[in-house]
Amino acid sequence: MKVLMDTVCRANLSVVKTFMVDRDLRLCQCDMFALMFDYQELLHNSTFCLVPRGRRLGSFRFLESLQAACIPVLLSNGWELPFSDVIQWNQAVIEGDERLLLQVPSTVRAVPNKRVLELRQRTQMLWDAYFSSVDKIVLTTLEIIKDRVFSHISRNKYMWNSLPGGLLVLPEYSTHLAHFPFYYLGLGVSPGHEFTAVIHAVSPLVSQSQPIMKLLQVVSKSKYCSQIIILWNSEKPPPPRSKWPPMPVPLIVTDGRRKTTSRFLPHVAIETEAVLSLDEDTVLLTSEVNFAFLVWRSFPDRIVGYPPRSHFWDPLKHAWGYTSKWTNEYSIVLTGAAFYHRYYNYLFSHYLPQSLRTLVDRTSNCEDILMNFLVSAATHLPPVKVAQRKQYKEVPPPQGTKSATWANPEHFTQRQECVNTFASWFGYMPLVHSQLRLDPVLFKDQVSVLRKKYKDLERA
Repeated sequence: MKVLMDTVCRANLSVVKTFMVDRDLRLCQCDMFALMFDYQELLHNSTFCLVPRGRRLGSFRFLESLQAACIPVLLSNGWELPFSDVIQWNQAVIEGDERLLLQVPSTVRAVPNKRVLELRQRTQMLWDAYFSSVDKIVLTTLEIIKDRVFSHISRNKYMWNSLPGGLLVLPEYSTHLAHFPFYYLGLGVSPGHEFTAVIHAVSPLVSQSQPIMKLLQVVSKSKYCSQIIILWNSEKPPPPRSKWPPMPVPLIVTDGRRKTTSRFLPHVAIETEAVLSLDEDTVLLTSEVNFAFLVWRSFPDRIVGYPPRSHFWDPLKHAWGYTSKWTNEYSIVLTGAAFYHRYYNYLFSHYLPQSLRTLVDRTSNCEDILMNFLVSAATHLPPVKVAQRKQYKEVPPPQGTKSATWANPEHFTQRQECVNTFASWFGYMPLVHSQLRLDPVLFKDQVSVLRKKYKDLERA
């Protein structure tokens, strides 16, 4: 381990030249040594960073170290760290003794590599969750105060000190760790064995041959389906129960108030952890529903589904772009045929600002992109695409039904604008690319179809 002392206090180059002429070699050599190194490069390539005493200097160096994933070594006895009543700083910093400065090198050299990795990971988690913007610092302060006032529904320290951080874990939803998708792995528990299907309906029911009727039959045949909720957003009132086909699971028709965001409301009727979000014209097989659900149970904190999309940076427009082209990677899985945890409905309705939800309702577009932004921001992980289905929509729509919104020429342009609007609010691009697609074991292998559990998927 090498120890290098550097400072951001730099003299102007013209001043350096003057000192050279004046033969002030001591100051000149010191400053020239500093100019040999780039401070930010050193900071981001350092393992440990000294944080000295001083209200202004110390706090600045401390935040600077967190941002760079450089483990802060505190040299300020008795310094109260920010948000110390909820953040366990001993998992992210090393506390030195400013009276024993010469012992610091041997102290940090004694830290094992595993511990170094844990400390650096924790600095990044804390920086991203609480210190990466003024808004987050202010919001964290307010949430800590709220937890003090409403102590009966406050977050515990585990929530504050593990991903995704306390700001994305709303205690009004629950105070039990097992009710959130982020903690299943750490607790050693698995999500439930059933799901609730929510179908977003915008077309009036005029025929028994409409895609939604077939979709109801397909989904209800799944042995994992607990109930089906039809979110009615059509201009006409919903038909009576007698018009719907008989099914082995309960069917609930609820008023969506003709708002696109209503599909992500935390509906009281949803009792399962898993939610299968579907458009009315989605085309799936029962085996596809079953397979996607079982995959979701392995990734309960992510969106798992079929139709992928991707984002990219357009250097000519200096803006983010959105594409539906089939490429070698994706960053979005559309919620027209996807599973996710019901907590994200609550987060969508109570964490995101009203302005973004109003934009979605005004355009009747982009709600799926916004949900992907939200989930990726919470997990820092991409969604999961399953199987190879390329067409998941009924084309063209049956006569007498409302034309699909995705067929509108303005639909794609609006989605491009939404990506940039959402990225602006989050302050960065949370979407993460992935090249992973999960297929069933024996998928398209040269073995007997009798040995394949999901043989229907090969014909989809």
